[in-house]
Amino acid sequence: MRILVTGVTGQIGSELASRLRGLGTVIAADRTVLDLARPETIAETLERLAPDIVINPAAYTAVDKAEDESKLAHLVNAVAPASIARWTSARGVPLIHFSTDYVFGGSGERPWQEDDAPQPLSAYGTSKLAGENKIRAAGGQFLIIRTSWVYGARDKNFLRTITRLAQERKELRIVADQVGAPTSAALIAKVVTEIFDGGMANLRTRFAEADGLVHVAASGETTWYGFAIAIIEGLRARGVRLAVEQVIPIRTSDYPTRAKRPLNSRLDLGRLRRTFGIAPPPWVAALEPELDELSQNI
Repeated sequence: MRILVTGVTGQIGSELASRLRGLGTVIAADRTVLDLARPETIAETLERLAPDIVINPAAYTAVDKAEDESKLAHLVNAVAPASIARWTSARGVPLIHFSTDYVFGGSGERPWQEDDAPQPLSAYGTSKLAGENKIRAAGGQFLIIRTSWVYGARDKNFLRTITRLAQERKELRIVADQVGAPTSAALIAKVVTEIFDGGMANLRTRFAEADGLVHVAASGETTWYGFAIAIIEGLRARGVRLAVEQVIPIRTSDYPTRAKRPLNSRLDLGRLRRTFGIAPPPWVAALEPELDELSQNI
């Protein structure tokens, strides 16, 4: 099986490329191989690479910058996935595409189900929702995976940022009224690997049973403040010397950003359990191996 993975220099893409090697030949497609900012080249590239399945975690993810670069965000997050989906649909090639909790408006406290009405608050969220809709319109065999609060021991993310700031500053001020589930890229890659169980025929059946859309995140919930506290305590337990003495919870309104963030990023995992038989671990458990790796490389 030839598995094409986009965005292999990013968090999810790199984890997927590593983990999926045991299932077939991984075609690691970074930007030099498949440039989502040039969607007119995608069909020709896919035809040449001839994958048996395409997995697309690549995206424009600069949430605040997207407010000023909405056209580029739409090109990468909507137009390019549409090009991929048209090619995979025409050739009967399964497609796994990644989306985000940012397609929701963030109201209430109930975890979002797959069929809840989207209401993105930002240009980034709008572009990702457009990508979902274009993939669905192309038809074929696809699975859109929405996830949330992605982090890892490598690359740029909240875990790495808090680690750096905790080493440099005595006081941190962290948002405490946005709620979600921190989800490691390694956990996401593990879930995707488990989705492959049963082979390609079973894969197609499960995609249909899931109506082409499923939520994947760690179980449980916390705030960015709670996540920061867990990171700091975990690093100290591993002997990492930190300068931080105080972590102060603040409201979203106290930390204005260019793009509006959803307050409620909880994702319901019921469809993941029912359709694929997968129950992700609690976010606190998934954090442990990331802290182990990070602390060994500080």
